[in-house]
Amino acid sequence: MNEFSILCRVLGSLYYRQPQDPLLVPLFTLIREGKLAASWPLEQDELLERLQKSCDMPSLAAEYNALFVGEECRVAPYRSAWVEGATEADVRAFLSAHGVPTGEGAADHLGSLLLAASWLEDHAPEDESDVLETLFAEYILPWCGEFLGKVEAHATTPFWRAMAPLTREALSAMWDELQEENE
Repeated sequence: MNEFSILCRVLGSLYYRQPQDPLLVPLFTLIREGKLAASWPLEQDELLERLQKSCDMPSLAAEYNALFVGEECRVAPYRSAWVEGATEADVRAFLSAHGVPTGEGAADHLGSLLLAASWLEDHAPEDESDVLETLFAEYILPWCGEFLGKVEAHATTPFWRAMAPLTREALSAMWDELQEENE
């Protein structure tokens, strides 16, 4: 797993899974103990420190639910909520066509899109790097800026207020890397 894959996997997991999910315990332990920064490939120490200082699990769980869960959520984490005419089925078809396992959850959730990017980075043949670029260009980047702006505006905990710029900067760095690879 390379740095690109790690960024996608960590960010994807934090957006896709409830904070109290047992699968996130090791990740939140790294964040809380300040150890994520040591393996984080980007210069985002200040934002990572803000995450570290705000790992109160009950608050994180309540905020996650208010922000992202249910029809009354403050900020829908689905591409179909932000891109006119977009459907979850379009994303699922694209991912399936490229061998990405999609599971039963919504394929157009930002977390699942980032996890799909991690999977593609780890499993796609090298001659298919354009698939990862297409995933970003067509399915993530057109709406994530507005989405992350709303997360930052509606978040009440320091953790999610820091996650928005952390994610924005990471997506920008990953996009730059994809552009360099395909030149």
